[in-house]
Amino acid sequence: MSDLDPVNGYSSNITTLSEPRIQEDDLLSITVTSLNPESNMLFNAGVIMPSQGNVNTVVSSPINENYLVDKDGFINYPVVGKINLRGLTKQEAITKVTQVLDEYVKDPIINIRFMNFKVTVIGEVQQPSSFIIPTEKITILEALGLAGDMTAYGKRENVLVIREKDGVRSANRLNLNEKNVLDSPFYYLQQNDIVYVEPFKTKSIQADNNPTTVALISTALTLATVLILNFNNIF
Repeated sequence: MSDLDPVNGYSSNITTLSEPRIQEDDLLSITVTSLNPESNMLFNAGVIMPSQGNVNTVVSSPINENYLVDKDGFINYPVVGKINLRGLTKQEAITKVTQVLDEYVKDPIINIRFMNFKVTVIGEVQQPSSFIIPTEKITILEALGLAGDMTAYGKRENVLVIREKDGVRSANRLNLNEKNVLDSPFYYLQQNDIVYVEPFKTKSIQADNNPTTVALISTALTLATVLILNFNNIF
């Protein structure tokens, strides 16, 4: 952000931050708390085991189950069946699940978390990888920090962000040398975003001129020369 005023700095209202919305293939952790212990166990991956007489026993599952959003936006929830959460924010999803469970549980308290809110950073960075973001909020600068920052060959004026949302794939290039990047809708990353840092052309040239490449070319030329000389000697 080399165009920042060194004296007055920069100040602007944050308008580009939006809550993540539930999409297909999101993995959600949903926990239920109420005054009824059996209801808590049942709706937190519990299993009803039949026993003698008319009494059933609720046994807690050893695995803390998460719920995968299918291609139609539904999760398959215990007892109540399918619930459509596509396009909802966490708070909207909490409200909807609470309404659904109201007829089964008195005054339930619902907590929902994204378990696979991840971003991927590749290209000219020190540690390219995918990162799970527990806070569900991250900027492109923070993502680059997780990847160890750009290498000396990374184009800071041409960082690509690829995003898939509601079945639509979009891409946008950001110039990190300009303060306007702070107002870009791609400054705050969303789940499953991919950040690609493009290398300078000099990096490609250096790769072509590295000792291994030069040695291979030299060997090939030497072999070709020997074959030509032998061919001339024969004829």
